Amino acid sequence: MEEKDFEGLPFYIEITETVVPSEEEEKAPREKMHEVAPSENRKAVTVSIFEKGHEGECLQSLEELRRLLDTAGSEVAAIVTQMRPAPDSRYGVGSGKLQEIEDACRNTGAELVVFDFELSPSQIKSIEDALDCEVSVLDRSMLILDIFASRAQSAEGRLQVELAQLKYTAPRLMGKGRDMSRLGGGIGTRGPGESKLEIDRRRMKTRVAQLEEEIRKIEKNRSVIRASRDRSGITKCAIVGYTNAGKSTLLNRLTDAGIFAEDKLFATLDPTTRQYILPGGEKILLTDTVGFIKNLPHHLIKAFKSTLDEAVFADILIIVVDASDGEFASELEVTEDLLRDLGAVGKPTIYLFNKCDRIVDNELLLQMKRIASTSGAKYAFISAATGDGIDEFVSILEELCSEGKKTVKVTLPQSEGGLLGLIYKDGENVEVEYTADGIEVTVTCDEKLYGKLRRFIEE
Repeated sequence: MEEKDFEGLPFYIEITETVVPSEEEEKAPREKMHEVAPSENRKAVTVSIFEKGHEGECLQSLEELRRLLDTAGSEVAAIVTQMRPAPDSRYGVGSGKLQEIEDACRNTGAELVVFDFELSPSQIKSIEDALDCEVSVLDRSMLILDIFASRAQSAEGRLQVELAQLKYTAPRLMGKGRDMSRLGGGIGTRGPGESKLEIDRRRMKTRVAQLEEEIRKIEKNRSVIRASRDRSGITKCAIVGYTNAGKSTLLNRLTDAGIFAEDKLFATLDPTTRQYILPGGEKILLTDTVGFIKNLPHHLIKAFKSTLDEAVFADILIIVVDASDGEFASELEVTEDLLRDLGAVGKPTIYLFNKCDRIVDNELLLQMKRIASTSGAKYAFISAATGDGIDEFVSILEELCSEGKKTVKVTLPQSEGGLLGLIYKDGENVEVEYTADGIEVTVTCDEKLYGKLRRFIEE
């Protein structure tokens, strides 16, 4: 792999070669090399492996890992890579290359070593045993869990994060007595489950059981709320997509929801539902969901099932895509795969290509159109930040919401007054007037309700 300038890092470590410093760093004393990128944030050395011919994919994944670390409040000080077909069973990378990781930590003052692939508990212990410096070892999944811990605001979100941390992280925080708490806080140590990571296995199992029971109760309450929404007949739309695609910004634009939105991965975690009134007067519900990402930890998917079910039980999916991201196609593929795994496919869908105000390459727009057209779904190009294209999107959304529905006027005889309850329950935009001839009702209804009212429809 050739030397590359990776987002202004002080140097780029090649696992198959020696450290490659810049010209200025070559002249600088080795003991001062850590001063190249001063920061109050924790510094991290990231580690990845790649198969021959897959260098580009490796760099893309490392860039996403850098953004995850930025979200977590750290910065990448150096990068170590190795070309190998699979992770080493003991260290992840070759045993002779750990010295390079150790040198990178010493030279940059890094306190974290973050692997861009999953490590087993024994691998983490072996790596920490081999590194003769005060650093903590994480993998990509542990970093994502840490971000979720810092972002969760609701009681349910905190319970879900703690459960995922206990199931995934606790058995990995071992290794020559250096657990995450020795750093006195920071990445990998915070969150609702922080103090639980140091208790014995018996107490940990008890806590897991308690959390699962509390989450089951919350899921039951969520099911009651969902059933109530179903009975109301209001169309439910789930806003889904890759993390940082602009989902929260979109909901804020449409409903003034006031959700925290930032140009970072997983800026928001807890789902938010807001009512939105379409131009034609129909009320719908829009739900902002947690963003997807590659290699989302299995335990996190399982723990957040009740939250992710918002997409499963939605009537319409709005898939938001960051059109300004060169990797939008692979990110969209990740989103679609996760939706398929959740069983949330096969329903009306709108592909919403966001941040189009940042696009300078028209070929990208054509590529997006081809992807959307192939799926047969509706699509629109917008900028949730500026409002460009929002009107077109809302028009498409209103069209989807009205598909299969029709507005009718019926006159019910007084003896059929009992049907009013059904009309109010399943119909929309209900208008009622009592006359000498009976009960005049104007209602927007679906096929099921239309069939029950057909005999009363005025010709």
